[in-house]
Amino acid sequence: MSLQPSPAGPRGVVVTHAPDEHDHASEHERITHLAFARQLAALRGYEASGAYQPGRHGASHLYFLPSTTLTTDQAVALGIHCVDDLFGGVVPYPFVATKAISHPLVGPDAAAIPGWNPAFASCAGDTVLAGYSVFSLQDAGRAGMKLLAQGPVRVKPVRATGGRGQSVARDAAELERSLAAADASELARHGLVLEQDLDQVRTFSVGQVQVAGLMASYYGWQRLTRDNRGEEVFGGSELVVARGGLESLLEPDPGPEIRHAIEQARRYDACVASCYPGFFASRRNYDVALGRDAAGQWRSGVLEQSWRAGGATGAELAALEVFRREPARTRVRTRCVEIFGASPEPPPGATVHFRAIDPQVGLLTKYTVVEPHVDAH
Repeated sequence: MSLQPSPAGPRGVVVTHAPDEHDHASEHERITHLAFARQLAALRGYEASGAYQPGRHGASHLYFLPSTTLTTDQAVALGIHCVDDLFGGVVPYPFVATKAISHPLVGPDAAAIPGWNPAFASCAGDTVLAGYSVFSLQDAGRAGMKLLAQGPVRVKPVRATGGRGQSVARDAAELERSLAAADASELARHGLVLEQDLDQVRTFSVGQVQVAGLMASYYGWQRLTRDNRGEEVFGGSELVVARGGLESLLEPDPGPEIRHAIEQARRYDACVASCYPGFFASRRNYDVALGRDAAGQWRSGVLEQSWRAGGATGAELAALEVFRREPARTRVRTRCVEIFGASPEPPPGATVHFRAIDPQVGLLTKYTVVEPHVDAH
């Protein structure tokens, strides 16, 4: 990753923006994004102005908080040209922002979509787990059978978030049932990922954020929880955040597992920039899984990327606020928490992003805490 600090732009406003009104449109997501926009405005010395409305804001500079990764065409239409114009990322094709980017096609005759670059899979190499991206049911069956020879297969919709919609096939019958449940139109337009399934999985987060000349990098651990339907989903992250680039995370030594996750994320990020010109991002987050394969061997790889505000953003912004407030501070530990259903009051000093009943997901509490230590190791 090679983001360079740059001074804040001219005084302006921070606006939220949802290119698709159905994308991340739940009440808790909208309210959380508005809270993030206020934090970003304070960091930049801007004003927060709610949702973007063309021609209404009248400011010298608009800084966007999109609900999703933007395409180049979308960004240009909004006047977004560089990392100082948004908290998020810009990609040349929509699929680059999804899980579909990570794996090769199942064969040279396999279906693909416009913009597909087969060089990415070669570049990424062992930064990802064994798997395939497919754009037809026929290719999905071929890919699944090849992977089943090595062990269970995880079937992953490429646009779903938080682990939702995934299934695991342990034999041909289960694979057939998983693929029968797939939306053929969605598969053809956006793809489907089939990937080796791991046991005893730990998921690390590795990322970097840049806002108004502040740059911070982090590694951390994810926590899973049960939502109000009983499905296992993202429940929060604990992050160790350092001022500066990824190299700042390596002293003191975080240990071999974290070091390896940082290196895999760095290489994956570099391959995106190399294979898909036009990509840029001020918020980069990579989920890296470590677990045992069917043969009992430890494997690790980037599961997915996020170049938009995500589950760890509350912790990311809290760390930037500390670094802005305390110029001598070089490291901080933060954690963000998501709890479904009834829960105790958030701890004293927590930044509460949402604590209410969301019509779509039910009772939910989301908050961020900064640990009181001067330096976190």
